[in-house]
Amino acid sequence: MSKALANESHAAGPREDGEGGPRRRSWGLLVTAGVGGTLVALYAVATPFVTPALRKVCLPFVPATATQIQNVLKMLENRSGSLVDIGSGDGRIVIAAAKRGFKAVGYELNPWLVWYSRYRAWRDGVHQNTKFYISDLWKVSFSCYTNVVVFGVPQMMPQLEKKLQEELECNARIIACRFPFPCWIPDYTTGEGIDTVWAYDLKHSRGCETKSLEITPETES
Repeated sequence: MSKALANESHAAGPREDGEGGPRRRSWGLLVTAGVGGTLVALYAVATPFVTPALRKVCLPFVPATATQIQNVLKMLENRSGSLVDIGSGDGRIVIAAAKRGFKAVGYELNPWLVWYSRYRAWRDGVHQNTKFYISDLWKVSFSCYTNVVVFGVPQMMPQLEKKLQEELECNARIIACRFPFPCWIPDYTTGEGIDTVWAYDLKHSRGCETKSLEITPETES
């Protein structure tokens, strides 16, 4: 009797081991897939934030403060026309300008921030007056804008100053936040510390003069 039970136990052992093997392999595959999926998700989320730091000129995302926004709007008083925010982040400058009646556009390299900006504009009811584009600022022409807002870093300001000088019309106003342009002399300044805002009217920075049509009087023959 005992020999029969022993034989049955020995026979059952391999069957249990045989069933446990596939289960362990299944759990291993599930764990591997879970870890892999998590890493892919983290990569997808983190890449748009990390990639700008690897560029020649790093433009990190630092949200504008409420004071900065008010200072920018102060510089836009009595202004009209189109507006662009270079490096628009989460869209708060563009949305604030749209609420003041501007047709406002934001250019941002981070797609997550662009999608969030579009959502915020829709939520605040100004989506019809705003547009957000995923784009590198160095590959965009700003020639069609009369109001330009820049949240830059010192390394990019000389090159951006040259780019805007070449592209913008004489009636354009450029508003720099946090850091001024190196060569231009600001026409207006407001705020203190990190909330300081500088406004440059290009007609003064470039030395533009109002163009008038010269009429040469006819001479009698």
